[in-house]
Amino acid sequence: MFGSQRARVMFAAVLAAALLASCGSSSTKVVTSKSPPTPIAGSASTVSTGSAAVSAASSSPAPSGAGSGGTPAQGAARTESAPAYAHEESSSGALAKALEAVRAHGYTPSSSSDYHPEQTLRVLVGTRNGSGEGHAQQAFFFLGERYLGTDSSQPSGALHVISQGDTEVTLGYPIYRGGDSLCCPSGGEAHVTFQLNNGTLAPAQSIPPVSERR
Repeated sequence: MFGSQRARVMFAAVLAAALLASCGSSSTKVVTSKSPPTPIAGSASTVSTGSAAVSAASSSPAPSGAGSGGTPAQGAARTESAPAYAHEESSSGALAKALEAVRAHGYTPSSSSDYHPEQTLRVLVGTRNGSGEGHAQQAFFFLGERYLGTDSSQPSGALHVISQGDTEVTLGYPIYRGGDSLCCPSGGEAHVTFQLNNGTLAPAQSIPPVSERR
């Protein structure tokens, strides 16, 4: 009886040893496998996200307000050619020179509002000093800040600016008839447009004769 039990114990030990050898052999096969390891999902996701972040940083647009709208970028502010007050000083300086030119010819400027410094062709109407009741007027034209001349060689009894653009000015000449006093022309009004063409100023219509302009 004891022999039979001893045989069963020995058989169990041999079987256990065989099982252990089988497990060890299986583990060894996995470790020595030559196939590449399968990427871990977490690692792959981390690498992909990192690459995307770099790409987004290099190609992301400028923040809102940096280039257009909102607060302008410093580079845009530096493109301003001159501050606003510099342009205002330039305009006032041009007007001062024009007024001085009119006075130098013995005339008093009627209104500085006729002078538009932003235009290429500019004009001032002046009244001859010492004229009776201020009825001897001429228009003084300027190309930029350069004095060009007057509308006519002889003054008119009355004269005013009707309209003007960048390169043209339209003047109104009241027409006098026989017996009209200087205050009261009765012949209506003639409109003459002076146009600037390649630096030369010329009337598009005929200027009324001196007898009608007084």
